[in-house]
Amino acid sequence: MTEAETRARILRAALAEFSEHGYHATSVRELAERVGVTKTAVLYHFPGKADIVTALAEPLLDDLEATMDKAEAATDPRAAAIEGVLDVWLSHRYLLRMNLRDLGLTASKAVFERFRDGMLKANVLVAGPAADLAARVRAAQAIAMLSDPVVLFADAPIDELRAAILDGVARLFDTPPASRGRRGRPSVMSPETVEAAHRLYDAGHPAADIATALGVSRATIYRHLPDAD
Repeated sequence: MTEAETRARILRAALAEFSEHGYHATSVRELAERVGVTKTAVLYHFPGKADIVTALAEPLLDDLEATMDKAEAATDPRAAAIEGVLDVWLSHRYLLRMNLRDLGLTASKAVFERFRDGMLKANVLVAGPAADLAARVRAAQAIAMLSDPVVLFADAPIDELRAAILDGVARLFDTPPASRGRRGRPSVMSPETVEAAHRLYDAGHPAADIATALGVSRATIYRHLPDAD
């Protein structure tokens, strides 16, 4: 077995051990036993466990940085950043799932800093130029929506998972800001909501009360119930 092959086997074993038992609970000796080499052989390639994490994370970080550079030059930086980050997560989904166990990726300072910087750049691209706090928060929410489904459904068909995640993010940005308050409340009602509106109206409730109960505007109620007061 060549040195390159040994190194690759150590990394595969580390990903499996960290995923199953956690980074902090896995010893170098256990990694060596799983690979079938001595502890000294592992330490020859990786002086410490944090060095293993750095090697595991490097492809993900390289992809993330390259993707953000590409998104920065795209016609639509927000869409390019969101889709780019998601594709990176999907490509490295088992490493992300490993990290869920005990945040093992943070064991390496270099990995943490590169990851942080990549996420900050993604936030700037998604939020847009001169974004206020609300826009930056919404960007952070959108970016956060990309990783959890990838981790939770890592074994799902990639194309279906990708489409479902992007649909959820699109809904976040498609929601009119005014819908969070009284003005500009949703103007679309589902068939079930329309039926409920009719029941409330037949029971004698005024349009204003129906609108409040169903979380829509009074104009929407009047459109579906033209005879309402």
